[in-house]
Amino acid sequence: MKKSLIALAVLGSLVGTASAQSSVTLFGLVDVGVRQVKGAAGTVNTLSSDGRSSSRLGVRGVEDLGGGLKASFWLEGALSPDAGSVDASRFWGRRATVSLSGAFGEVRLGRHKIAARLTIDDFDPYSTTGTGAVTAIFSGLGSKAGVPNRADNQVGYVLPGDLGGVYGGADVAAGEGAATDGNKTMSGRLGYKAGPVHVAAAYSVGGVDSNKYKLGVVAGSYDFGVAKASVMLGQNKFASLKQSWWQVGAVVPVGSGELLFSYADANANNAAELGKVAGDAKLFALGYNHILSKRTTIYATLSQIKNEGVAKFVVAGGNAVNAGGTSRGADVGIRHSF
Repeated sequence: MKKSLIALAVLGSLVGTASAQSSVTLFGLVDVGVRQVKGAAGTVNTLSSDGRSSSRLGVRGVEDLGGGLKASFWLEGALSPDAGSVDASRFWGRRATVSLSGAFGEVRLGRHKIAARLTIDDFDPYSTTGTGAVTAIFSGLGSKAGVPNRADNQVGYVLPGDLGGVYGGADVAAGEGAATDGNKTMSGRLGYKAGPVHVAAAYSVGGVDSNKYKLGVVAGSYDFGVAKASVMLGQNKFASLKQSWWQVGAVVPVGSGELLFSYADANANNAAELGKVAGDAKLFALGYNHILSKRTTIYATLSQIKNEGVAKFVVAGGNAVNAGGTSRGADVGIRHSF
């Protein structure tokens, strides 16, 4: 309770002193749903958060410095509204950055998502959140760095937004000593998005192990009007261990809502299976978003992971499964942004 009061006091002081900025915005998202997961340990029913989007609370601001130059900050933390709690160890764990931007693009310093992970988020119909997230079948392959997402101590660059649909960025994060070697990353992405077409490629290298964890992905989508179809192909690698994966997905408008579909397949090489760090798995997810307004959505999701060999992947919130077992999940929830 004391930590929560301190965090709220810090947030209040930030908003109160922000009047000197050109603009400051308090924002957030609350996502809570009823979830049921089934695995080898039985069935678990929970009230869970983050079924369709990650719950968050943040404050961001920008100051116009003149001549097209702007300074900005972004502080964003994770919420668990099902329990009314925050991450006490990282109150601003989702993002904590200060930036300088202009015609040259944006230079960003602090903690943020790495460029490669942003590409996967963009093309997964479930935005790598909830029981349908494609990352549920990604393996860290036993590396210290593991599957990349966010990085501390990051220096990033983002291309300007007026390049005729071309976008991209790169970032480097220092390990800052043996205790945080797993945080050392280098990542980049390049894409093109205009009209119904969206294509991108990204790559990341993490850790200072003699064999770093590497992730590469290429992806594309096309909006046909009646449906937006997407495909991703990627590979995760650590030393001689490899996991190749692909996903196809679609978002289909239906009245005041949309149907979401995805199918993903991950395959480990012999070295990964013999080392018992990864096996083969297939993920199927079907969902529906009923859009009540620009800010409020009711959703439902059904998902299943079918493991093979030594694989033990589970859906979000899932209980343990035996090697080669099946993990199933279903949830119904409400997402509201502000």
